[in-house]
Amino acid sequence: MQAHVRRFDLTGRVALVTGASRGIGEAIATALAEHGAHVVIASRKLAECERVAGELRAAGHRASARACHIGEVDQITATIDSVVAEHGALDILVNNAAANPYFGPAIDTDLGAYQKTVDVNLRGYFFATTHAIKQMQKQGKGAILNVASVNGVRPGPMQAIYSITKAGILSMTQAFAKECAPLGVRVNALLPGFTDTKFASALTQNETVRGMILDQVPMRRIADPGEMAGAAVYLVSDAASYTTGAHLVVDGGYLT
Repeated sequence: MQAHVRRFDLTGRVALVTGASRGIGEAIATALAEHGAHVVIASRKLAECERVAGELRAAGHRASARACHIGEVDQITATIDSVVAEHGALDILVNNAAANPYFGPAIDTDLGAYQKTVDVNLRGYFFATTHAIKQMQKQGKGAILNVASVNGVRPGPMQAIYSITKAGILSMTQAFAKECAPLGVRVNALLPGFTDTKFASALTQNETVRGMILDQVPMRRIADPGEMAGAAVYLVSDAASYTTGAHLVVDGGYLT
């Protein structure tokens, strides 16, 4: 295998991807498996995780499934502990699970929607990261990828609390990157742009909002979830061995 190819090789590594039963999470999990990792598919619904893991195994890859609600800290720690107990390591964590229950004016955001968004998008990422780092520290090496959003840089219309949490993820990424670099743990963020997922359907199916956003995307189209996968593989592989605290934007030019 040529040296430049080996840098992207994830053979023998164990990766946990949250929110991996569909959309961007599924695309990233698939790409990691294709590059050799044993991928643990995690999401709230075990049946959907098993579906994705089964499809990966049928394609000759290594994958398993876990039910995990990223908004529940005890489930996060139990999931990471079970992965380490079964595989002996956790080399890669992809924090991808997210919540965006409210679409509307910021001043009308109710406490329930606020709390759910913060619990999943900030608290969940934070405690998944801290628990994973404690394991990676023992190994002397690890990579964490936080899936944020261009909304963390430029708040999306009618998405105030979601955008606020995504901005928090960007700060969180850099805070952990600085603190954990001496431990051998790299922490980076991926900022997807307008992507065709069920999660984003409130936007993609609203013609007014869709048109307003596409007017700001130089490539004039919505991304496919698979278009986020290459950047993810790079950031968790040895190809990015000197990259930490980075915010990699994949947005068709939206933030340009």
